[in-house]
Amino acid sequence: MALIRLIHIKVKPDEAAQAERIWKEDCAPLMIRQKGCISEKLLKCADSPGEFISYAEWETQADIDRYRGSADHKKIRSDALQFSGAEAFSKVYNIVS
Repeated sequence: MALIRLIHIKVKPDEAAQAERIWKEDCAPLMIRQKGCISEKLLKCADSPGEFISYAEWETQADIDRYRGSADHKKIRSDALQFSGAEAFSKVYNIVS
């Protein structure tokens, strides 16, 4: 059964367009090419500018762990750190039904 990894991201509202562009053009392509990454989508909060969720479906926890140790993950983290005051955290969920 696949795992869902959600990364909650918050940037300043005036940096939201830049964050969205970087995620779409730089980060998402790196994630989707990882072994075990089935899909990746970026969700933009309709009620709070600057809030996003990266929704990624993975085959196994081992695939997530391998990705988290990769150079691609380091690149994504460095892209995210360019935003002053940016907040991010991730959690992994099992699909129940």
